[in-house]
Amino acid sequence: MYECPNCGGNLKFDIASQQLKCDYCLTLKDPYEVTKDKDAEESNAFDVTVFTCPQCGGEILSTDTSAAEFCSFCGASTILDSRISKEKRPAYIIPFKQTKDACKEIYISKMKRAIFAPDELKDKKYIDGFRGIYIPYWSYTISQRGPVHMKGQKSYAKGNYDYTDYYDLSGEVNACYNDLSYDASSSFSDELSEQIAPFDVKQTVQFTPSFLSGFYADTADVDSSVYKEDALRIANDSTRSRILSTPAFSDLSFSLSNSDSDLNTALHTHCDTPERTMYPVWFMSYRKGDRVAYATVNGQTGKAAADIPIDAKKYILGSLLLALPIFLLLNFLFTFKPNFTLGLSAFLAAVTFIIHMTEVKKINTRDQRMDDRGYLSNQPKTAPPSKREPSAARGGFFGSILAVIAAALIFIINPVADYWYYAGTIIAFIGVLFTIIAIIKKYNILATRKLPQFERKGGDDRA
Repeated sequence: MYECPNCGGNLKFDIASQQLKCDYCLTLKDPYEVTKDKDAEESNAFDVTVFTCPQCGGEILSTDTSAAEFCSFCGASTILDSRISKEKRPAYIIPFKQTKDACKEIYISKMKRAIFAPDELKDKKYIDGFRGIYIPYWSYTISQRGPVHMKGQKSYAKGNYDYTDYYDLSGEVNACYNDLSYDASSSFSDELSEQIAPFDVKQTVQFTPSFLSGFYADTADVDSSVYKEDALRIANDSTRSRILSTPAFSDLSFSLSNSDSDLNTALHTHCDTPERTMYPVWFMSYRKGDRVAYATVNGQTGKAAADIPIDAKKYILGSLLLALPIFLLLNFLFTFKPNFTLGLSAFLAAVTFIIHMTEVKKINTRDQRMDDRGYLSNQPKTAPPSKREPSAARGGFFGSILAVIAAALIFIINPVADYWYYAGTIIAFIGVLFTIIAIIKKYNILATRKLPQFERKGGDDRA
């Protein structure tokens, strides 16, 4: 806690003034002027309180010693365990620019378009649960300096002959890519990080712990090597595209390789030592049963991303209200033969089956976090993620299978009476409806996440 020099009250970072503000006497102080003695020392570490959730093991940092009342990651309403620790000091930070009230307005605006979302997600008590968290990032600087040699050629026809001209091109490359950023927290998914990106790195300032006053910070536990190749690839692809798009070279084809290692050599690509940075994120969790949904808002730009499940009752009612006028309109304009309606229902059944199985695959990927390299980098190498389908994701497609089988049998038998086709159509649509309900359930699994269970007891950044 940072004490006010006038009244001894708690100084917290005020977003509107971008200064530390006293809760009691409203004194404003520059964050760089208000430092603890230990913070003022030239050190690679700073003192923080580490709050650990007893249920999931998730950790958040704070410069305040007061107890946190709920876990941001699993939504558990419990007093978190705490301890004083030293954390490695980031080089830079982007202070919060969006206030909590602005964050709530951004989220409410987003939820207005989510007409099938559960009412709980729009409840004011839930929305008040937004917490300001600084997410750790690795910031990479990529430089490319040196001579570049390329071979090119140009083919063209002239008269009755085809000609090919060969070129030996050489030049100098002098490029630099600053602040290519990737989140350094295994608890903050790559998916969420990408959805609220980018941050305006021009607004980064030198880090001092007083910026954290009144906010929390996630622990940095992902090694910088995890995303190094990604940063190199972005720089190489960008430079390669700039070279090939030069107007003088527009008619030429080049032998410049697409291989990462070849491009690193050809373009003299070098990655400087990555810098530790912190970026602001408003973070909120919504827990229901054994699943949790997250809502995040970029604390600088206001860009929002949220896991939004569907209320099945709202969806079915809305679909019926939409289907009724469509049915009446089609019935008025067109006349469908019984075999056509049966074939159409069988086609819809096949489509719902494919959608269902696609959702199952996505659920497996999400629940095992197989698309989150930051998380996977912290898992034991001897225990790779299981590719078995989650039990909650299996089943639900039998309605579609029944519909297709019923339609196929009727077409094979080819009865004379139309009522067989109508009966098959009814059975098929009931099967489709059954599968659609299952798809909604699967979507809700996909739109939420398993309750996190963090294996770590601290990360690589622990001093």
